[in-house]
Amino acid sequence: MTSTGQRITDLLASQPVWDGHNDLPWAAREQVAYDLDRLDLGTELATTHTDLVRMRRGGMGAQFWSVYVDAKWAGERAVTATLEQIDFVRTMTTRYAGELALAVSAADVRAARANGRIASLIGAEGGHSIDSSLGALRMFHALGVRYLTLTHNDNVPWADSATDEPVLGGLSPFGREVVREMNRVGMAVDLSHVSADTMRDALATTTAPVMFSHSSARAVCDHPRNVPDDVLAQLPANGGLCMVTFVPKFVSPAVREWDLEAADAAAVEGVHWADHTAYTPFLERHRVTHPQPEATLDDVVAHVEHVREVAGVEHIGLGGDYDGVGVLPTGLEDVSCYPLLLEALAEGGWSDDDLGRLTWRNALRVLEGVEATARDLSGRAPSTARIEDLDGV
Repeated sequence: MTSTGQRITDLLASQPVWDGHNDLPWAAREQVAYDLDRLDLGTELATTHTDLVRMRRGGMGAQFWSVYVDAKWAGERAVTATLEQIDFVRTMTTRYAGELALAVSAADVRAARANGRIASLIGAEGGHSIDSSLGALRMFHALGVRYLTLTHNDNVPWADSATDEPVLGGLSPFGREVVREMNRVGMAVDLSHVSADTMRDALATTTAPVMFSHSSARAVCDHPRNVPDDVLAQLPANGGLCMVTFVPKFVSPAVREWDLEAADAAAVEGVHWADHTAYTPFLERHRVTHPQPEATLDDVVAHVEHVREVAGVEHIGLGGDYDGVGVLPTGLEDVSCYPLLLEALAEGGWSDDDLGRLTWRNALRVLEGVEATARDLSGRAPSTARIEDLDGV
């Protein structure tokens, strides 16, 4: 092991990786219908980017598991499917209790770490999961959900997505009430996937730190899923966090251009890029005749450095999006690869203190800030607002 490699191993022993977004629950749904007898996470798997063996190799100490469901599943179907995803995470942590510990608070994260287990937190990816119901939001919180991504790829009735046509110009009045209720109960506002105007509206509304669970820098790669500099510059005042993602089309301008061309080719065949079920197999076919450019670890380093420059080292983390994307950058192929990224940053001049903020301490601080805001708001009654009352729909 090189001296830099040993340095990173020593660092991760005390300040492990806390990743903001992993889609293993959806992969488990798609591959084995949640049957962990057929997807043994205690072994090194060939069909996923994630298992306990590689998590340990990657120096991981905490993971936000995404309980994503298809944005096309409107209404009650989305709520039910999200409950099934939550159930899987809870089942997974029970089955592998020697390695994983369900965490619903910063204290739980610390306790898991003290016991040598990987803290398992839950994040719901998309406001469609609550079906415009603050009661559903509160029940998800009661079941352990500690962030809600306000949208996925499609708009919701109360918030614009980054990858849909703008309707509201940000948040509706009910959308702002969703943010306030999340502040009250202690659920982090996740601004990945939302439009830049929704980001700005949420920052103007929230009294708690926000997070971007898996987004990179728009100035480095001009994709609407990335965060513009004016929003990154607001994170210090808010106390929030941008967890840089590894998704190739978000980090590599060349892959971004290839993806735009692929989306056009899919449209000719009547396939929309946002239709996950149809677009994923289309991409597999398309790559055979139109090879995708290679994204690399160095592309991700460029985003990490830019977010640090604009937002500051106290406001940056990592959100790989493992098992949420088919192809990953060279050097970051699975969850065992975080040390390689940290080694590159260390060789670029990052101190151990700054690397520890990136891997662990910033995420812990944000969760503690969300909890502190909820304590401050504990005297406020649950909101009974309805979307039809506030938005007139």
